[in-house]
Order: sequence, then C-alpha cells, then structure tokens
Amino acid sequence: MPTLFEHAGGLDALYRLEEVFYASVLKDPLLQPLFGSGQPHHVDHLTAFTAESLGGPQRFTRELGGMDTLIARHRHLKITETQRQRFVELYMMALDTVGMPDDDPFRKAFQEHVEFGSHVAMQNSHAERDEDLYPLYEVPRWTWAGDKSDDEEGPHQRE
Repeated sequence: MPTLFEHAGGLDALYRLEEVFYASVLKDPLLQPLFGSGQPHHVDHLTAFTAESLGGPQRFTRELGGMDTLIARHRHLKITETQRQRFVELYMMALDTVGMPDDDPFRKAFQEHVEFGSHVAMQNSHAERDEDLYPLYEVPRWTWAGDKSDDEEGPHQRE
C-alpha cells in the first residue's frame, strides 16, 4: 500500500496544496492575524512538514529545524477554537481546489492529520511554560490508520 505522501501525488502535489492553502489563510480575516502578511518561505516549510508527516522525505526535520522550530512559531499566538476550526476547513477546501485524491480513506486520514496538528498548535499557542506544551517533539508519521508513533512509548515523547 502506498504511503499517504505517495497517494497524494508527492512533493509537487503537496506544494500546490500548500500554495492554495496558504493563499487562503492570508486572505481570511479570522486567520490572517495569525499569519501576518506572510513569509516567503512558508509554503516551502509547510510542504516539507506535510510531506514528512505523510511518509515522505524528512527534510523538515533534517534541514528546517523540525518540531522545535514549529513549536516556537506557534508559542504565544493564542489560537482560538474558532480559528482552529477555520484552519481545518480551509485546508480541506484546498484539497478539493487542487484536485487531491477524494477517496474516503485518504480524506479521512488527511483530515485526522490536520485536526490533530491544529489541536497541538492550539495547545502550544497557549503554553506559558514548557510543561504546558503538547508532548510531541518529532514530526508525527501519519499513516492510513492515523499517527502510529504518538503513543505512550512512542518516539515523540520526551523523557
């Protein structure tokens, strides 16, 4: 069975997805304050994170700072539940816009991935202390059945 990364169409397809998604959040009055006027490298970083988390190359971790960078980016944003839900909605709309696979297993896995990530980002955005952060310190490896490495003994837990 192919990875979610392969099923999605690889790096080029994910890059198109992130371009469309990122443009939508920069235009959205609810989410734009979280993203500011945009960062020229953001689409590239989103693509690398999504690719790695769906079973593709590990460039986000190896070259772009990994989870430490992502955690720092979300700290103190104070993401609301309404913003989190809108983020998920725009992401799923972007999948349709770029023609990502629309089979139920892929869409379910992708939505679970985005839901999970948005909950982690929201929690981290409110963390006043390191102890308040979600205990995820490596990019999750999402599969058709969900995140296989986010359990009590998984590699994402810091000892």
